[in-house]
Amino acid sequence: MKTADPELMRAINRFHVMDAIRRFGPVSRVEITEFTALSPTTVSAITAALLDDRLIIPEHVGAVRDLGRGRPRVMLRLNPEAAHVVGVKLASDQITVAVANFCGEILHSLALPVRIDRQTATVIADLVEDGVRRCVSDAGLELSGVSGICVGLPGVVERAAGICRQSPVLQERDVPFGADLAARLGTPASIDSDVNLAALAEHWFGQARGLNDFLVVNVERSLGLGILHNGELFRGANGLSPDLGDFMLRAPGEGGGRLADVASETAVLADAEPFLKGVAGDVPARPDRAMAALIRRAEAGDGDCARVLARAGESLGFAIANLITLFAPPKVIVSGRAMTASDCFIHPLRAAVAASLPASLADVSDIVVREWSDRIWVQGAAAMTLRDLYGAPWGTTGPAPPARGIGAAQAGGSA
Repeated sequence: MKTADPELMRAINRFHVMDAIRRFGPVSRVEITEFTALSPTTVSAITAALLDDRLIIPEHVGAVRDLGRGRPRVMLRLNPEAAHVVGVKLASDQITVAVANFCGEILHSLALPVRIDRQTATVIADLVEDGVRRCVSDAGLELSGVSGICVGLPGVVERAAGICRQSPVLQERDVPFGADLAARLGTPASIDSDVNLAALAEHWFGQARGLNDFLVVNVERSLGLGILHNGELFRGANGLSPDLGDFMLRAPGEGGGRLADVASETAVLADAEPFLKGVAGDVPARPDRAMAALIRRAEAGDGDCARVLARAGESLGFAIANLITLFAPPKVIVSGRAMTASDCFIHPLRAAVAASLPASLADVSDIVVREWSDRIWVQGAAAMTLRDLYGAPWGTTGPAPPARGIGAAQAGGSA
């Protein structure tokens, strides 16, 4: 019978130890053993190597002593200075960049207001490169001291290949954004869907910190879906991210109907355009201002505007009910910058979920509405890069070169 690759097993075990220290630290070796179900010998060997590499640091707790030993208890925590990473969020009207330490704490961030959906992929890469260099410098670091970069953007992303197949903020398709950025900066770079990064940020820092299973639904110009199952992000072939906007509401023989054509901000503004004309002149050219005008009118009692938002909320609620039926998550986080803040959208959404769920699942999922800032998104991008680092075999001089199955070890240890 074929046995497991020892290098792969060591990488996986090391990742679980690092992740336990991140989640529960400062933590003792005994507690790490309990959290990971690894043997005390394995935990001692891994933590000794991590201490040698300065990836973790000890804290001597004088007031708490090990029974029968008379010595201060040693607690372990991540060393924030062990590595630095950069997270980037691409939105239609802004690029946000942040530098984080090994604990995922943001050291410095900056926002670049720019309509990137009007730019070519090459120009966007130029802007991201300049933003990363400036943010790293403002954080008092050298680019050579950055261990990795992760860029989050809406759309369909093939993370393993570093390719964005389609995005509402990119004019081109099949853009090798990850490889291009890595070549420009001389630093490992990856890309992922922004909702996956938001899900990871919630798992590390937010409302889902204690959960290993939950869904994130993001409502902006497009519709994003992040699925965390057993503590890992769900991905398709080649690391493909799911796109909720392509969810079909009707069979092709019944006229088809993509969810994004009904429930995304783009679709809602298109439906509401006839009702918004004549309010302070033409419909605002900027989507965020047009959406704000729509919500104001709906909440002021405009029935037409309220019905547009309600139709979108009902359609998304129907889709969420189907997701709950499939995954039965304890929590569904609905996020966005505009529509999700309106009761005219959220109340019909909740009502549609309640009406569509079978009685056996009616009380399974808690639906939480969350308005996210760009800081949360870039925290998720930083966390994604840190997961890669936690799962990589480290030697006394830092990350080991890509040999002897390290790629497989990273696949086994990171989301």
